[in-house]
This record gives sequence, structure tokens and C-alpha cells, in this order.
Amino acid sequence: MSFRALVLTQGADRKVSGTVETLDDSKLPAGDVIVAIEYSTLNYKDGLVLTSGGGLVKAWPHVGGIDFAGTVEASDNPSFKPGDKVVLNGWRVGELHWGGYATKARVKGDWLVKLPAAISTKRAMAIGTAGYTSMLCVMALQKHGVRPESGEVLVTGAAGGVGSVAVAILARLGYQVVAATGRPQESEYLKGLGAATILDRKELTEAPDRPLLSERYAGVVDTVSGVMFARALAQVKYGGAAAVCGLAGGPAFPGSILPFILRSVSVYGIDSVMLPKAPREEAWKRLGTDLPLDKLDSTVSEAGLGDLPGLAPKILKGEIRGRVVVDVSR
Repeated sequence: MSFRALVLTQGADRKVSGTVETLDDSKLPAGDVIVAIEYSTLNYKDGLVLTSGGGLVKAWPHVGGIDFAGTVEASDNPSFKPGDKVVLNGWRVGELHWGGYATKARVKGDWLVKLPAAISTKRAMAIGTAGYTSMLCVMALQKHGVRPESGEVLVTGAAGGVGSVAVAILARLGYQVVAATGRPQESEYLKGLGAATILDRKELTEAPDRPLLSERYAGVVDTVSGVMFARALAQVKYGGAAAVCGLAGGPAFPGSILPFILRSVSVYGIDSVMLPKAPREEAWKRLGTDLPLDKLDSTVSEAGLGDLPGLAPKILKGEIRGRVVVDVSR
């Protein structure tokens, strides 16, 4: 028995190269469930692995891909049986453990979530870690008490994978979404997802000249961090909240403690990698009902395994709109 995979190697210059190869099943890493993968996707973290390893990969050769969806082929785990449709996000798969850029994977069953009937394996990868993270952000804001009537919700990096899905979910739930993007050509795309207002990224790229600016946003979904988050945070309304999940703008931000202690603003850190199973299952269940799947389709471009090395630099530069779905059979 064999499978196809994009096999990555790292040279002496630390640059990563990849070739599509056919491997024997004995090469699959340890685990108690074998999944016949149908689709994977391309995330920012995948871009790091595909170009330099990003310090995330500890052993080469390697198979990347932090997401995959497919059908259980064999299982020694009582929670899964052959034929089950499943999705995997995180758990350091695609980093420390071989991931989704292959036609098969062997993983721990505890890492898998059964797909809701409403979501196909292809759409699951149109959602991917980006969309799953978006849902976690929305759930955090709702748990905090941010409601549609509370006021506008800002989404930074709105044309990216996380941002696009966050805009679509929030709009579907009735929120007034302000979509911040540095790509004005994507305005119609974002309005099609449900954004009420398009905000030029330039309005958020200067550090706030004072710790508190005029109150505007009831909530924030921040995918960028850096100066943009600092400026957004200074505009959150009293008692509002921000859900933070990305660092495309760097891990540090020039902020102040004053929004927290004078406006009672809360910040929720969103981790999608090591999240326990129960909230994962809740997020995927919510995605099956709260994400307009027809609008999701408009965010998708398709690729094959061999296309990934060429796409990786683009996602790192913020040049990819929406989601890339990888058909691993190509």
C-alpha cells in the first residue's frame, strides 16, 4: 500500500524544497487512525514550513499541512470507524507530526473531529484552521456579551483567510462589520461577504498618539497585532472586547493598560492548536449553522500538491485572498 505526498527537505542554506513522491504506508508516523485525505489547505503557518521551516519542523524529510479532511480508512480508536468523515486542525500536525499534504495520514484519534453532515470535506478545508479560528473568535465575543445591537465589530486583515470567514460569520449573525484591509481592490469581495463598512488599513497603521481614542467598536477580531491592534484597542467601547488570533504585524504592540482599567475592555487570546476537544466540536457544529456556505465558496481558490511551493511565499506576503483548498489527488 502506498500514498502520494509533498515531501519537504531542508538544505544547508535552510531553504526548503519539496517534491511530490509516492511512499510506502510504512512511512506513516505513529497513530491509531488512518485517514484517506481528500483535501487540505494553505495557512500562514504552512507558508513558513514550506519556505524555511519557520523553526516549527524538528525532523526532515517532512510532510507539511496543518489541516486536512477526509474519510477514516482504518481505526484502532473506539471513537472512529471506517467511513467516518473527519477533520483535523492543529495539535502540531504539519509541524512535529506529518500532516495533510498527502493522500493518507496516520494520527491520534483524539486529534480528530467528526464533520457535521452539513459540511463536506472540501468545504471543511475551505474553512480550515482559518475559519475554525474565526468561529472561536466570534464565540469569545458572544460569550463576553457582544451582541449585534452593541455596535460595530472591527475585523483586521479582513481579506485574508481568518478575516474573510470572520466577516461572513459576523454578518450572518446580524453584526455591523467594519472590514479593515490594505487591499482596496477587495472592497466588493468583502461587501459580498457582508461587510457594512470598508476601512483602509492606513487608518490603523499609525500608533495611537494617546492611549484612549474615541470609542467606536463593541468588539474586535484581530488577525494582525502590532500597531493595528494597538490603534483598534484604543477605540473599543466601554465594556467591549477583542479576540486576538494572529501576528502578521509582529508579536508586540505599542499599547497601553488604560483601555483595560478605564474602559473595562477585555482581550481574549484564541488558540486553535491545543484547544480541548469539546470546544473544537462546538466550533465545528456552529460552523455548520452560522457560516453561509454559499459565501464561503466565493473565498476559495484551488491548488494541487505541486502548486504549494509557489504559493507559500505569496501567503507570507499577504497576497492571497480568502482560502486555498488543496486537492491532494492533484
